[in-house]
Amino acid sequence: MPHTRSDQVADINTLSTFLTNSQIPSLKSVPPSSVLVSCVSSVLFPTTSLFTHLQSHPTSVNTLVLCGGVGHSTSHIYSAIRSHPIFHVIYDEIVGLPESRVLERVLDRFYDGEALRGEGLKVLVEERSTNCGMNAVETKRVLDENGIYNPEKIVLYQDCTMSLRTKAGFERVYEGTGTQVSCWTGWTPVVTTNKSGEIVYDVEKIRKETGKEIKGEELWDIERFLGLIVGEIPRFEAYGPRGIGSIVNVVIPGDVRSAWERLETEGIGKRR
Repeated sequence: MPHTRSDQVADINTLSTFLTNSQIPSLKSVPPSSVLVSCVSSVLFPTTSLFTHLQSHPTSVNTLVLCGGVGHSTSHIYSAIRSHPIFHVIYDEIVGLPESRVLERVLDRFYDGEALRGEGLKVLVEERSTNCGMNAVETKRVLDENGIYNPEKIVLYQDCTMSLRTKAGFERVYEGTGTQVSCWTGWTPVVTTNKSGEIVYDVEKIRKETGKEIKGEELWDIERFLGLIVGEIPRFEAYGPRGIGSIVNVVIPGDVRSAWERLETEGIGKRR
């Protein structure tokens, strides 16, 4: 039986849900003793949700780490700032900055970061890392330098397409320390088809999940998104214990493996 477009949509959503790995239902459930690590994504609305939450609940966590240097995706962050209806005014200031410094500018300019610090929130900036594995290594370095050794809980915010791999990287770095690592993403990217049969974001489902009026142009270019998630499965092997060893072993369930194999075979996510 041929693999239909609806089958492809189902496989994409299976893969996306697995990679998103959102374990924390709400930021309100994050224990105050946790270290909250915010990596950078070109999809900005979860970051704004995070900063809005902290603005309303400045004592909800003790430590926030803004994470990210200059890497292969940094230009997408600059583009997202440039096209944002509010943040675009700082575009000229942020071009060339490490990703974490971009977040810092957004926090300070639009969410009164100084007031948050005054309420007791410790804001640390990690600006050396250039990939998921180094996010973990460099965040631990920054925490150690600030006397925060092996925290009980680390809650990660990362781009949905890299959330699970980033968690595996932090678990590798904190292996054997007792530190618990979990993820908050605030949403799961899902797709559907339009009237022409093209794969597009299911913005209605995303709006229902997030409570926000999300538009497709606020998300990744659809081909880039598909390339990111289909390309992610081989990275678990490449970076895991049988590869370079920068992440712990990630078990890929059979249904996810099968979905990925079908998408890979059909060339989904490969730009033509």
